[in-house]
Amino acid sequence: MIRKKEGSSIGKITSLDESLVKKFADEPFEFWGPTPEEARKVMACKPKDLRDKRMTMKEAVRKYVHGKDGLSIALGGFVNTRPPVAAVHEIIRQGAKNLTLCFQSNSICPELLAGAMLLYPEQITIRRVELAWWGYEVIGIAPLLRHLVSKGMIRLDDYTNYGMSARFKAASMGLEFLPVRDHGGSDMELVNRGIMVESPFTGRNCYLVPACYPDVGLVSVTAADIHGNSRIFGALCTCPEIAMASANTIMTAEQIIPTENIRTYPNLTEIPFTAVDALVEQRFASYPGAHYGYYWFDMEHILMFRSASDEFRKTGNADKLKKYYEEYIFGCETHDDFLSKLPYRTLKKIRDMDGGQPIILS
Repeated sequence: MIRKKEGSSIGKITSLDESLVKKFADEPFEFWGPTPEEARKVMACKPKDLRDKRMTMKEAVRKYVHGKDGLSIALGGFVNTRPPVAAVHEIIRQGAKNLTLCFQSNSICPELLAGAMLLYPEQITIRRVELAWWGYEVIGIAPLLRHLVSKGMIRLDDYTNYGMSARFKAASMGLEFLPVRDHGGSDMELVNRGIMVESPFTGRNCYLVPACYPDVGLVSVTAADIHGNSRIFGALCTCPEIAMASANTIMTAEQIIPTENIRTYPNLTEIPFTAVDALVEQRFASYPGAHYGYYWFDMEHILMFRSASDEFRKTGNADKLKKYYEEYIFGCETHDDFLSKLPYRTLKKIRDMDGGQPIILS
């Protein structure tokens, strides 16, 4: 039996605005990306042969993103760990309209897209966001998220970290939803499109989160062969689930390794080739974020971008923020061009800070 959100198990809500309590109560549910049937049809029709999926980032974004308005795009990684920065830069350069962004927790990638929307609305627009967290952790909150929400420019569907992971897991399994133990009995019931139901087995309350099927998933991995079989070391950050849930997946790999190496340790393959549509070999693809085994995140660069973003939010002065985009994104043809603007000492520093954490490539 479905229990309406107004009947939350925490009793009558008095601390929240009435419009928030009724945020999703009176509207029919719709998937903000492909429906499970649409996603399944795309996946079933994909070729399953061991093809060479390598291409440039320009080719990948042109094929799967550019000119396709209204896409749902999933951002892999977790906050500053393995964010798909190289892919986001190229999407900003080529343009994308009426996006739905979905991710578990992320930092600079959604902020980059938000800044592009504010400065170049003819290039990028964001309509909705499905998320658990958008911010910089120890560095501070995300100024551009705060600006977009306070101005009513985007719509949020807010879950816990586990809830978003479960949503991608449900889609990776081809399901419409998954039951979770969290969300219920808190304000989380009121700010997302999940539903509290009565368990048919125990009669207890059980919260159902809808599956999240993105049109395009962006993930960054440690290593992959030319077919897309990939390894991830360190935290997985829901990237395998995102890749399996997405109708199409654009993957960046810090290094491409022989298929024979993949077959030596098949249990190390976290994402199978069948889930990958485009593979881009790109070193420092997550910079200024971190990538386990290769480099730590660049606090100074992130602070520079966040400072320019916060100045725009507080004063409306976009000069510093626009300068960042003109120099580091639109002033670059490729991610390598972006990296070439960084001093060698910066790249050396973040590689040293990683400390050579162990990864297996052979």
